[in-house]
Amino acid sequence: MVTTVPAPAATLPTSSLRLLGTAGFVSNFDRFCVAPMLVLIGRQLGTPLSTVAWVASGYYLAYGLMQPVWGAASDRWGRVRVMRVSLTGAALAAVASALAPDTPVLIVARALAGAFFAASIATSLTYVGDTVPAATRQRSLSALMTAFALGTALATVVAAALAHWFTWRLVFALPGVPAACLVVALRRLPEPERARSGRLMAPFRVVLSARWQWYVMVVALLEGAVLLGFLTYLAPALEAHGAPVTLAGAVAALYGVGSMAAAQVVRRLVGRWSPTGLIVAGGVQMALAYLLAGFSRSTGVLVVVALLLGGGWSFMHSTVQLWATDLCPAARATGVALFGVALYAGSAATTALAASTAQAHDYRCLFWSAAFLTVPVTVVAAVGRARCP
Repeated sequence: MVTTVPAPAATLPTSSLRLLGTAGFVSNFDRFCVAPMLVLIGRQLGTPLSTVAWVASGYYLAYGLMQPVWGAASDRWGRVRVMRVSLTGAALAAVASALAPDTPVLIVARALAGAFFAASIATSLTYVGDTVPAATRQRSLSALMTAFALGTALATVVAAALAHWFTWRLVFALPGVPAACLVVALRRLPEPERARSGRLMAPFRVVLSARWQWYVMVVALLEGAVLLGFLTYLAPALEAHGAPVTLAGAVAALYGVGSMAAAQVVRRLVGRWSPTGLIVAGGVQMALAYLLAGFSRSTGVLVVVALLLGGGWSFMHSTVQLWATDLCPAARATGVALFGVALYAGSAATTALAASTAQAHDYRCLFWSAAFLTVPVTVVAAVGRARCP
């Protein structure tokens, strides 16, 4: 293992940042488009919500489990090559999802889509870690997260509208088009210098020998469980309250709007607020959001909830994500990938475990549980970040 890492460049060209942001945008669109369609898919395929929830859970699980595979491949063969290979598979999986004849096939196709799209965001973040100095890195990460949040926002709006007026199959096919275009466009993205591993498992040994890496993975597991897992049921909760799927999708899309707005605030606060302060601010927004959702599932209240959850994500997650990119520079992609494993394993577990509660329309219990769990997540993340050297 070569342990010396070349010094990153002072800036990242706008064209490179745009390509990375687009890859993450498409990945997030594909990942978040399913939430407002779960009830509709179940109704059309004659499947209960508790089973259809595996369309989302299977995606999240595959997305998380494939993170270390893509991370190790990226450390060994290069960031850009891995992104192009994975996006090729993602485009094919999008077509398979659109053509799925029944729920079991759809679950498998969506799991494959999650497995391939798993490389995009983690590799984009790693690319920034390779090319931007730590002192200014969170600003670049915030710019990427703005693009990612835009994908989240448009996913829920577009998915709800297309599923209502046309068919949910079109929604699953849609991300395949830009994914295929990116396979060609990414040829223009230069491969960054990086530490090269001699053996495939060498990056894992480097990462897993770092004590703080394990701590950050625990934080990611809890964060994924509390925010991403429970977030899946925001649109179904509104539909259960009598809202049409288009309105539920539009309200859920405000999560992305809140994330984009908060990302701009975070960029200005970098260097003025401590990382611990940013994490606590994010946790407070998340806890307040879930408390409100527990009290009422009316449209007006859930609008505020979605905005607060998006803000909480940008404040807390961008800070924890930056932390993860700094821990193991010699195996950065593998470290970020294992962080992703924990994040999406947590979200998949919560989505699956909460399905029966959502099926029973007991959303008060579901969201208040999320509010309660937000407190230890925030404490663990803030204390760890404050003590990490």
